[in-house]
Amino acid sequence: MATITFDTLKFANTLKEAGVPPAQAEAEATALSEVLEVNLKELVTKEDLKHEVELLRRDMRDMEQRLIIKLGALMAFSIGAVAALVKLL
Repeated sequence: MATITFDTLKFANTLKEAGVPPAQAEAEATALSEVLEVNLKELVTKEDLKHEVELLRRDMRDMEQRLIIKLGALMAFSIGAVAALVKLL
């Protein structure tokens, strides 16, 4: 998980310099920090995506193998059915 820091003191000081009352500036900095902390927990990182892509690739390989086996069985059954029909005719 990515770690992003938010400098509440710098943010509050910037607001104070812009004319915002100190108590309000500090409250806004704290509130914004909490919002960012909650929202950043849900961020997906490149490592998360790489892991999911690898899982998908494994699933695709497994499905490919199952399809090959099913196709081979279907072909064997079809050849057997055609051979049986040829003998009957």
